[in-house]
Amino acid sequence: MKLVSPLLKHVVYPGLGRTGHFRHRQPEGPIVVTYHGVLPEQYQVLDPGLDSNLVSIASLRRQLQLLKTNYNVISPEQFALWCGTQKPLPARSVLLTCDDGLQNVLTLMSPLMQEQGVSCLFFVTGASLEERPSMLWYEELYLMLLDGPEICDFELSGGDLRIRIAGRKQRRLVWWNLVKRLSQFSRENRTSLLQEIRVRLELPEGWSSGYVGDSVLRSRFCMLTLSELRQLAQGGMSIGSHTLSHPMLSQQTEEAAWAEVSESRIALQRSLNCKIWALAYPFGDSGSVGKRELELAQRAGFGCAFLNIQSNDSVKPSLFALPRIHVTAGMALPEFEAHVSGFYRSWRNRFVLGSKWTLSQGRE
Repeated sequence: MKLVSPLLKHVVYPGLGRTGHFRHRQPEGPIVVTYHGVLPEQYQVLDPGLDSNLVSIASLRRQLQLLKTNYNVISPEQFALWCGTQKPLPARSVLLTCDDGLQNVLTLMSPLMQEQGVSCLFFVTGASLEERPSMLWYEELYLMLLDGPEICDFELSGGDLRIRIAGRKQRRLVWWNLVKRLSQFSRENRTSLLQEIRVRLELPEGWSSGYVGDSVLRSRFCMLTLSELRQLAQGGMSIGSHTLSHPMLSQQTEEAAWAEVSESRIALQRSLNCKIWALAYPFGDSGSVGKRELELAQRAGFGCAFLNIQSNDSVKPSLFALPRIHVTAGMALPEFEAHVSGFYRSWRNRFVLGSKWTLSQGRE
């Protein structure tokens, strides 16, 4: 697969795109595309892994223009009606979504969508119900590890959580293990542990002000405040829940996960005075979402819930396990259309999953 992927991206996709092959395909059902915001033009990429989820404003413009020309970009309200009644949608329907609610979605992304005459379903966390700007906790953790010493070894309170880094190459692995571990804690306890990590990394108390106080960095890393969220909604965009604090739900107790899912919907509806009908699972991959999380979303009163990937072999497809195409910074336009048209998914099902099935049958 390591050789096949570059071949697809740099040879197959561009070639098929030039012939118009993608535009003659009929994808199954509505296609859902998801973003995580856009990179401010003056922003200097701090870490390719950290910033790869955000696209440039130029890429977003090209993608929206392609969708408007060759597909039917539907509104979130049309999609909600389809979820409730299964009323047929136009052929080649595409729903636009965006996770996390970073400030750049209000200042950069929403204006471009208004200019292009399309709307989007924005998923936000409980942090956007406050007036104090804050960062996603797991991105804040990553930034602390980047800014901290190259070598460190310490235990946090309780003695069952150790951070050991022996060089910059280890940082991402340590970070991801910490994300899973810290997801098990309540929002309050997690915040306390983050503060302890900051101290142990010898970062000053006002460390985060370097990000919050700079307009470019704030646009990249800080989430919307309540007043900004209301501006986004008043601008014709729809709002959905991304839980209270964006933990990896699969790592939590059922009681804690239920609170994250159900209370986020209640709080958003109260603050925005509108129905919150959609949930996007934090992280949204097979390691974060299982049957339990689907049941929690349905029980909380949502009409549907979205993954962050195109398929999840651990759960059956349903309104509470809706796949999405995750757009990344490195996704060129031909690759983008290969995903939207359904070409990538059919290729994967035929050649990748099919070969795995054949091999498993051969072992039996």
